[in-house]
Amino acid sequence: MSAATAPPQTHFVRGVLRQRGFRRLLTVRVVAQIGDGLFQGALAGTVLFNPEQRAGGMAIAAGFAVLLLPYSLIGPYVGVFLDRWRRRSIVAFANSIRALLVLPISLYIWHGEESPIPFLLALIVIGLNRFFLAGLSAATPHVVDDRKLVTANSFAATLGSLSFSVGIGVGAALIKSVLATSFHGYALVAALAAAFYAVSALIGRLSFGVDELGPDATDRHTGSIRVAVREVNRGTVAGVRHLAAKRGAAYLMLAQAAFRLLYGVVLLACLLLFRTVFNHGDEPSDSFGTIANAFFAGGVGMLVASFVTPGIARRIGGWRWVALLLATTGVGLLGFGLPFDPVLLLGAVFVTSLAAQGLKIVTDTSLQHECADEYRGRVFSINDTAFNITLVAGMYLGALTLPEDGQSTAVLSTVAAGYLLAAAGYAALGGRWARRVGDDIADPDGPYARN
Repeated sequence: MSAATAPPQTHFVRGVLRQRGFRRLLTVRVVAQIGDGLFQGALAGTVLFNPEQRAGGMAIAAGFAVLLLPYSLIGPYVGVFLDRWRRRSIVAFANSIRALLVLPISLYIWHGEESPIPFLLALIVIGLNRFFLAGLSAATPHVVDDRKLVTANSFAATLGSLSFSVGIGVGAALIKSVLATSFHGYALVAALAAAFYAVSALIGRLSFGVDELGPDATDRHTGSIRVAVREVNRGTVAGVRHLAAKRGAAYLMLAQAAFRLLYGVVLLACLLLFRTVFNHGDEPSDSFGTIANAFFAGGVGMLVASFVTPGIARRIGGWRWVALLLATTGVGLLGFGLPFDPVLLLGAVFVTSLAAQGLKIVTDTSLQHECADEYRGRVFSINDTAFNITLVAGMYLGALTLPEDGQSTAVLSTVAAGYLLAAAGYAALGGRWARRVGDDIADPDGPYARN
């Protein structure tokens, strides 16, 4: 098949992959997120699947809160620094520091010590991860043409998530077949992540010029760090005001926040179900097989989203696609989730992952396209804050309403109804705004352009 007759999606994929800067930025992300999967999988394993330590729903939710909320509370402030510091430096230094911090954490896991120090170090590592990813998102428009952003985000977000899953899968395989399901095994998996962080830092450092990833010299704020700290509050408020003026992006962020809140309940329910009801062994680690199937189904869903989202968004508009994804998630949970069958539940995982990834692609693209470069760092940090807080809130909501085995028809039905209501609400708000400013598929120079 010639290029002229190739499917439109293939044409767009080839277009972004021809851009060397994007390929390099994608490599930096993929390598680092494999490390994320190894490290965060090891941390989760010490709590969820370690025979030496058992945890219920509230403890699992608390674990996610400890890892996600501290950064979320300072996330908007981080964005100010994303708009001040060279993003190439952020990419390199964030991963270098993470590589160094993971090693003492691994030692603490090895000895099984209950100390606040490894938790504090883990908080820094996770926080730097969000800082790193927000920096990559803010840098993407510097290596990709505006009209190719939706395809670029599709590839970056999906391959990043798949790389994270690969890291978790590799760690689980090592634990199951080579290492032991113990503190020693999880410590070695966590230590392996340091190598991936170091390699990602090196690639980022060598692949780009000093100012190649922005912010542009004319937009970058200068001055001392002390002055920058005093400007944090004003800068964050300015970022919020800028976002409020971009209604299309703001409505998408609200839709994504609603999705994440409900997703937190679903995530906790799945973790409990696979550990208990669907686990036919005697130990939590015996559920690795069913958990692996769930990760595979979720990975396939994300992969499908990466291929179908750009094409569908260009044909029907991003806001229509988001409303459809929300509604499909609600219907999918009712059809695949309510029987509480391990095979059918994989269908619910597939649908939910597809919707989550599609929604993230459209939201990131809208933020990049609508928000000015001097505000992008702050806006993405605000988005990350909402992204994390709503997930943790959903998990606590699940911990309060779900039984210990995670099986509840009432809760799952309520969550499904919530997705349907969110779809209707976003269709009304987002659709009305899109029609007011002009349908988002009509802009020939926008991210959904057909050429």
